[in-house]
Amino acid sequence: MTQRPVLVVLFDGVQSLDVTGPFEVFAGAARAAGDPAAYPLRTASLDGGPVRTQSGLRLLPDTTLAEAVADGPPHTLLVPGGEGTRAPEPALIAWLRDHAPHAERLVSVCTGALLLAEAGLLDGHRVTTHWLACDHLARRHPAVRVEPEPIFVRDGRLSTSAGVTAGIDLALALVEEDLGRDVALTVARHLVVFLRRPGNQAQFSAQLSAQTARREPLRDLQQLITEHPAADLSVEALAARAGLSPRHFARAFQAETGTTPGRYVDRVRLEHARRLLEESTRGVEEVARASGYGTPEAMRRAFVKALATTPAEYRRRFHPGPPPSS
Repeated sequence: MTQRPVLVVLFDGVQSLDVTGPFEVFAGAARAAGDPAAYPLRTASLDGGPVRTQSGLRLLPDTTLAEAVADGPPHTLLVPGGEGTRAPEPALIAWLRDHAPHAERLVSVCTGALLLAEAGLLDGHRVTTHWLACDHLARRHPAVRVEPEPIFVRDGRLSTSAGVTAGIDLALALVEEDLGRDVALTVARHLVVFLRRPGNQAQFSAQLSAQTARREPLRDLQQLITEHPAADLSVEALAARAGLSPRHFARAFQAETGTTPGRYVDRVRLEHARRLLEESTRGVEEVARASGYGTPEAMRRAFVKALATTPAEYRRRFHPGPPPSS
């Protein structure tokens, strides 16, 4: 089996889950594939000395960064995030600038993207990072094409993920690419996570990405939309429930939630349909009705527009079992 050495960069202030999450995925994949050497894993810091994570955990690297690449670049160079990315050591940025371009696959987790950007490695690329850092990354590095919503973005040999647990999703996607879906699914089950979140899934659900309305009638409507996506959720129907005119309701909803009623409903329905396709054995037609689309064709158009895939293909990729008959 092909060996794909993985080198994880460590530094003071690193987020420990950015390190251990992908590390466990790659280690588990090697075991599941029956080849412990499938992903030779190493950690390294600038001087090889211990680092203190942002939570205070002490990590002991395997080696120095210089020694780690003495015999050649790794297949996968993984750069985690954490508070230590705010004021990185110049020597670390210089090492990344010199050595990261030689790795076959360059990966960042969370705010590790800030380190790659400081090294000039993200210019012209599509990337993501933790939602709190997206604006900062875009302002400081205007040549970088920051996509704030996806949980991870693949752009050629470069892969970047959003915060913390999204690094596990990205690592599982890389394992699936390397060793196949069965191995990745085995790892996901052992870690008690789902092999289903596509990279273009939003970092937040509709309910979390939108603000919670201040006024109780509007908050109640947000809950109604979430619990009953198949109901009549037109602006007129929602306005009547709120006791407002349609125009007044639409203005008030957007002012308090940061999005229009129509966009909020669309996102809730899409999330509901995705969840049913992932977790249930309902046919596509039944999923379309239960999610408020009415017809499979309407749901198909929504999926293609938002996810660039069809419901059937989405289910094939992200349902853990054999596809149900529709």
